[in-house]
Amino acid sequence: MRCVTIVENELVLAERETPVPGPLDVVVSVRAAGLNAADLLQRRGFYPAPPGWPVDVPGMELAGLVTAVGEAVHEPLLGRRVCALVGGGAQATHCLVPSEHLLFLPDHVAWSEAGGFAEAFTTAHDALVTQGELAAGERVVISGAAGGVGVAAVQIARALGAEVAAVTRDDAHHAQLRELGADQTITLEEVDALRDVDVVLELIGAAHLERVLPRLARFARVVVIGVGAGSRAEIDLRLVMASRARVTGATLRARGRDEKTVVLERVANTLVPRWRTGEVRVPIARVFDLDQVSEAYAYFAQPGKFGKVVLRVDD
Repeated sequence: MRCVTIVENELVLAERETPVPGPLDVVVSVRAAGLNAADLLQRRGFYPAPPGWPVDVPGMELAGLVTAVGEAVHEPLLGRRVCALVGGGAQATHCLVPSEHLLFLPDHVAWSEAGGFAEAFTTAHDALVTQGELAAGERVVISGAAGGVGVAAVQIARALGAEVAAVTRDDAHHAQLRELGADQTITLEEVDALRDVDVVLELIGAAHLERVLPRLARFARVVVIGVGAGSRAEIDLRLVMASRARVTGATLRARGRDEKTVVLERVANTLVPRWRTGEVRVPIARVFDLDQVSEAYAYFAQPGKFGKVVLRVDD
């Protein structure tokens, strides 16, 4: 198989043996693979793959066709169109996937969109619903709302019946965010004017978190899942005490197989049906061929995108 490898912080296409599935695994012939912030960090040596996953082949989400199954997989999966969340190795023509971590694609969804679904929507759903306990009628503020996880979170919050405030670095994508369901679109400088919020989905880190803390409603929940704009914040603990807020954080990559199975089952039961009907979708910023992976990473690292950056993979 062909795959992207990280060699001394550079991206190099290489040939490797096609993986063989374990008893409960499958091999997916990859058609598209989304890029994520974790890939940039791994390239720089800061976010290694969990044990058991390829140490030098990046990629945490993919879409493709199941081409091989393990001996203990009894569900008829061969030939199925799927997407999946993995611990690494997605940016390749073939990837090993736990069979219970597959999500089945709606018929109308193109490969490029499917390649950007699993990580963004699973991360956003886990953060908003499981960690943040967002409920209908509550107000949620989402920082970094124009990115892959951000656009997923806006749609999930809207589907839950929440009032959504989407925060971006500028107003370039505000109209698009409103089309996805945001009730209010603001820039970072306008956060101070927000009405009190029940849930904060923190995707950019310190620069936003310090501004939004004074806007917390009673019993607010702050969920930190991104720190691209700074990992160290000065917090006035009196604000946390006064609002009786809860501050937590989450990552998905290092969770065990069973933990991820539970998370993906929730997505399969609640989001995939909405994906099938078109209630949620994956906005695509740009698609690159696998041979253009260096250009894809460079583009992803620049600000100002709306939605997912995806690699197109040909077998």
